[in-house]
Amino acid sequence: MRLVFTFLCVMAVAMGSSNAQRLLTDFGTATTPGLSNGASVVSNPVLIYTMKRILIVWVLLVSFSCAVAQKLVDRQATDKTKALDQNLKKIGKAGILFGHQDSDAYGVKWKDEAGRSDIKDVCGDYPAIHGWDLGNLGKQGQDAYFKKMHQSILDTYKRGGISTVSWHADNPVSKKDAWDTTHAVYDILPGGKTHAYFVQQLDLVADFLENCKDGNASIPIIFRPYHEHNGNWFWWGKGLCSEKEYILLWQFTVKYLRDTRKLHNLIYAFSPDRSRIKLEEGNQMYLYAYPGDDYVDILGLDDYMDVGVTWNKKSATEQQQDFITVMRIVSRLAKEKNKVAALTETGLEGVTHPQWFTQVILEPLKANRDIDVAYILVWRNDNEKHHYAPYLGHTSAPDFVRFYQDERSLFEGDIQNMYLLNKPLIK
Repeated sequence: MRLVFTFLCVMAVAMGSSNAQRLLTDFGTATTPGLSNGASVVSNPVLIYTMKRILIVWVLLVSFSCAVAQKLVDRQATDKTKALDQNLKKIGKAGILFGHQDSDAYGVKWKDEAGRSDIKDVCGDYPAIHGWDLGNLGKQGQDAYFKKMHQSILDTYKRGGISTVSWHADNPVSKKDAWDTTHAVYDILPGGKTHAYFVQQLDLVADFLENCKDGNASIPIIFRPYHEHNGNWFWWGKGLCSEKEYILLWQFTVKYLRDTRKLHNLIYAFSPDRSRIKLEEGNQMYLYAYPGDDYVDILGLDDYMDVGVTWNKKSATEQQQDFITVMRIVSRLAKEKNKVAALTETGLEGVTHPQWFTQVILEPLKANRDIDVAYILVWRNDNEKHHYAPYLGHTSAPDFVRFYQDERSLFEGDIQNMYLLNKPLIK
């Protein structure tokens, strides 16, 4: 019993709550009728039982409340945004949410068909996670596309699905696309010669995210800027800016959106690329240019390297082991930091392996339950060569149906209450 009392003391003190400490003090020193003056309550079994349960419930409630209120980057996040974050942390125990980029906008041999998705065509359900990108935001002739995107995000939200938004931002110095590697980050930081122009571009993003609404209520969005920063193919990548400059860029972006623009519906996702991570130095290399726990909500990973890409000459068995290893690294780091873990981008172009979804993705994650990942997202379906999910008639479609039918894969129709606390998440 004294061991239980000591354990509760440690929990209460760790929580930093003066009320909890006072209650624990009273628990150990109070007197009760029938006991000699100064006798400890610890010797009264009935009172011990009652007090212990009251205290445990109280501690858990305070602990849960603190977790909801204090773990997100945005301390003023909307209730639905807080709930989504908490539920993403829980969902991995039930299964893995499946996501697809641009799933509602176009597919193989079709575009702009309301309610359509290659995923839905094949299995009868929408992905649980819907990916979008703001790369062409503000450009001439793009207004209609982004208006439709807003509508799709609203439709997804009303059905109970989740939206994630990335940003292939044009190079703000050269004015060319995201893959133009003209050095830019130093110049767009506060005090830099291109800072004002960059803020104008960031305002376009803020405007879009602010207008993700259901009536007057903001729709929670997973925002994933400056991804794959440990590679050298984007202007914000390694070698094109210093580690410190990247961190400052990320932190400025978060503070501008959260504090200046007052956006409180965002969950911020960090996503290095697997190809630049040596597994023997996994933790250290994953955390290259990590902006800090106060600026990141989701620890993501973009991994095409371990799932069958042609330039990786390792055997399928070796790639699978590497996939398990790197996902274990991300999952453990997320747990240590009390963050969500996710496979934020993956896929095999053309889905040339007919059992890719079950054998390459599902089976290793099912067999290694210590890997706790909230969601996976495969890239877009653009045409018959450049696609990462099946479409009707594709050779991988039957396997995808088996993937969909597995109890561990979660699609939009499988989930509920993702924006509410303390409700069942699986239908």
